[in-house]
Amino acid sequence: MVVASPNPRRAEKIQAVELPAIDLSPSGRSAAPRLIVEACERYGFFKAVNHGVPAEIVSRMDEASAGFFARPASEKRRAGPADPFGYGSKSIGFNGDVGEVEYLLLESDPAFVSRRSASISDDPTRFSAAVNVYIEAVKDLACDILDLMAEGLGVRDTSVFSRLIRAVDGDSVFRINHYPQCAVLHGEVGFGEHSDPQILTVLRSNNVGGLQISLEDGVWTPVPPDPAAFWINVGDLLQAMTNGRFSSVRHRAVTNPFRSRTSIAFFGAPPLDARIAPQRELVTPRRPRLYNPFTWAEYKKAAYSLRLGDKRLDLFKACREDGGIDL
Repeated sequence: MVVASPNPRRAEKIQAVELPAIDLSPSGRSAAPRLIVEACERYGFFKAVNHGVPAEIVSRMDEASAGFFARPASEKRRAGPADPFGYGSKSIGFNGDVGEVEYLLLESDPAFVSRRSASISDDPTRFSAAVNVYIEAVKDLACDILDLMAEGLGVRDTSVFSRLIRAVDGDSVFRINHYPQCAVLHGEVGFGEHSDPQILTVLRSNNVGGLQISLEDGVWTPVPPDPAAFWINVGDLLQAMTNGRFSSVRHRAVTNPFRSRTSIAFFGAPPLDARIAPQRELVTPRRPRLYNPFTWAEYKKAAYSLRLGDKRLDLFKACREDGGIDL
């Protein structure tokens, strides 16, 4: 049932949807490729359960995140301003987007994390170790899922997506968002509507709701929190590489009136010079090429030049006169 939201932000609709949960354990492995493809085609989003990331890695990351955001504002600001990396508060990006959020944005490179940790924590070695081990674990999870996706799509080279993230010069980033408790009953926008520009996002949060996805314009589906699981969402690059088979889901975060919320996200991205194009197996006369080839550097430049909610992939749509089949 779709009901009008009482939130005075604007006339919105909230629709409860049972989102797919996919078992990545050995017993669920055989069905996973098909189920992942179905989830990404229908929602661009799913929950990964029995994912194999050790609980102690997650708990150390949670402890490190909580420790940073509990620090006085003057100490947190030492890790900023975000340029784009570092500590930021309320301002999101460079084009005027704002939200009720404070965050840490870091490169996923271990050496970078170690260097920046001195301004983030009183125990930089402990902090950087927690972050680097966590990043490695969720990167492995992302690559495993991408290989299952390729298998489910019938792509011959099943490492074609994951290889981009595993590259030594990959451009993946890591973000910790903290949404303070908000007195407004139905919450404020913490992080506005957007899609993720990268290939794949691996996200988890504490046991506080706030994430919403948009499966149709103007309708929002709340995502129930589950600290034991990871939420996986398709990014813009993966939508392009699957020739539109997968949808880069638009999503946002709203604040909670009673509790603060923390979310931790790994954004898997390729090297800057990586060429992004639809896979040959996914381009047919019945489904011509939807997007012109581009590099991640070109797409990233476009993403940084636009507002958070702008639809960046529209800039790279293929011209239909040529049929859009050759690659």
